[in-house]
Amino acid sequence: TSCRRAEACQIPERAAESRFVAPLLLRMLLLPQPGSRLPLHVAVISPQDPFLLIGSSLTATCTLSPELGVHASTLYWTLNGARVASSAYSVVSPSVLSVTLHGLSGSQQRSGDNLVCHGADGRVLAGSCLYVGMPPEKPVNLTCWSRNTKDLSCRWSLGGQGETHVPTKYTLKYKLRWHGKEKECENYSTGNERYSCYIPRNIALFTPYEIWVEATNQLGSATSDITTLDILDVVTTDPPANVQVNRVGELEDQLTVRWAIPPELKDILFQAKYQIRYRLEDSADWKVLVDDVGNLTSCRLAGLQPGTVYFVQVRCNPVGIFGSRKAGIWSDWSHPTAASTPKQLQSGSCDPKSGEQNSTLRRELKQFFGWVRKHAYGCGGMSMKLYDQWRVWLQKSQKTRKQVGKRGCVRGPS
Repeated sequence: TSCRRAEACQIPERAAESRFVAPLLLRMLLLPQPGSRLPLHVAVISPQDPFLLIGSSLTATCTLSPELGVHASTLYWTLNGARVASSAYSVVSPSVLSVTLHGLSGSQQRSGDNLVCHGADGRVLAGSCLYVGMPPEKPVNLTCWSRNTKDLSCRWSLGGQGETHVPTKYTLKYKLRWHGKEKECENYSTGNERYSCYIPRNIALFTPYEIWVEATNQLGSATSDITTLDILDVVTTDPPANVQVNRVGELEDQLTVRWAIPPELKDILFQAKYQIRYRLEDSADWKVLVDDVGNLTSCRLAGLQPGTVYFVQVRCNPVGIFGSRKAGIWSDWSHPTAASTPKQLQSGSCDPKSGEQNSTLRRELKQFFGWVRKHAYGCGGMSMKLYDQWRVWLQKSQKTRKQVGKRGCVRGPS
């Protein structure tokens, strides 16, 4: 016989060469060839498909059919395609050859390690899958969240060393705390997110849930701690919609960001916190504003570099859904939106000469002449009164920038 599991086992083909062979194909290999007089079952390995703990030993036997006319001393064993040393063999009888394996390691493949009995010519006579592993340990770090109060998603981590080396089933179970029938989650993820499950509908509000994970395999079982939660306390949302980033007139160091409330939450009683992050076009490092921007739907970024393209994203944290006392969970970031700040204003014909020594005066004069172009016609329109007006403007601008340096976002009308 061969592996009776649905998965294919790795069966050697002559010498040390090996490949994956489905159970049906292996059965075909064990059937007598057309015109031959071999019995239907030429040999049997015992035990068949055992589950064993890592580090344990196994003695298996290959029993030949009397009609085969072959002596057991002519047979040999392979494990995952590698020939087992003859020192591990024992001829029990003319028709029975045993092999003893010590200190077994965890199975190399989920379908089991293949222990195969061969005839002297290399023909496969019988095979058995060895499942060598350990019982599961208690799953840990069970966390759940609800998107827009419409569903529930949960993920967990494997306890202890994690890998059991044998097929292990993880089942997420849940029920209403004070009443209700125990249910099982059905939509499990695969790949890197396989230790997670999604409940798409029929989520109850205003009543706590009890949620836990059960892990079972042929070597044992374990259950996680029970997590008790109210759906309203674990709400996240879709990212803010319609994010727009625009220039603020000709201000070379500022951009305005505007966004819309996540559409799925428009009809739910809640407040929201928003957070913004941005990065330079040629940088992979995002800068997140230290403080969230409250329940506003716009913000002015300041202290930026002139003539630079910025990518901006916004995310939302729903707070106080239907009066819940707990903050929600941050949403994913919105898709990046790009905008550029204006280039730095170039000085006109009234700029001071580059050879002047006072750099602070040069900088202020450069700003002044740039400002003058918006308030006077040429150099002839200048006066001390105009200069005084500019100084007031400059002080207000500097005060604003100092405030921006602390928060990163100018609040209020934008």
